[in-house]
Amino acid sequence: MFCKLDDVQFHYVERGEGEPLVLLHGNGSMIQDFVSSGLVDLAAKKYRVIIFDRPGFGHTARPRSTIWTPEVQADLIHRALEEIGVQRATILGHSWGASVAVALALKYPGSVNGLVLASGYYYPTARADVALFSGPAVPIFGDVARYTVAPFLGRLMWPAIVQKLFGPAEVPEKFKQFPAEMALRPSQIRASAAESALMVPDAIAARDNYAKLVMPVAIIAGEQDRLISFEDQSARLHRELPRSTLHPVPGAGHMVHQTAPEEVLSAIDQVADAAQLARHPKIAPFAA
Repeated sequence: MFCKLDDVQFHYVERGEGEPLVLLHGNGSMIQDFVSSGLVDLAAKKYRVIIFDRPGFGHTARPRSTIWTPEVQADLIHRALEEIGVQRATILGHSWGASVAVALALKYPGSVNGLVLASGYYYPTARADVALFSGPAVPIFGDVARYTVAPFLGRLMWPAIVQKLFGPAEVPEKFKQFPAEMALRPSQIRASAAESALMVPDAIAARDNYAKLVMPVAIIAGEQDRLISFEDQSARLHRELPRSTLHPVPGAGHMVHQTAPEEVLSAIDQVADAAQLARHPKIAPFAA
């Protein structure tokens, strides 16, 4: 399904009935990541699951006239949810999508029942990979690269990239459903590069605002994440949000929703239940 918002044709998929649950994918990904994980099928038994292709990914456009920061994407998602009749929802963001989820909760707290932050990047660190993968976002040079060498190199590097994302866990058979060729299109390569370039600056801009989150927050990540340090990111955020809950997944890497969908669903249920209890003043609010 699509909803038209100004010059953006915004693609989304809906499954199930119940309280709304919005899923926001990470950098370089798209709706099919969540669908292939099995999380959508599990969650749709209880929730109205809404999965967006974020701007530039899957079937959603990414106009070059806009710098697509988490805040700008949050504005678009908020408008899309209003367009399809969703007033409040539980929001799950994976990886870069966690930054968008946080921005949505900070800008529109009345529209967010609770947050589930999976494998997110919250605090700035030295990242050599950011410089490496940001090249295709550079004007002229990047435009040439993403139509010539970048897709070729991407195909060569794809197996190693996927292994790093999943490691130390094995890449599951179900991930073959993910359309790698779509992820290696020139347009999506540019979107991925732009989000890589924004990764550290966005963390710098957001790090002083996390304490303003007033809704239930569950933080879930693989303890052996090889892309984003569990201790430096997820565990640190939990320490700075004393009313949050932390859900470490032993033996899992960055793709925690793929390798541990039941644990992710448990975190979703916890946040949704806590949000419901918090709406009743005679019931104790969410606590760690």
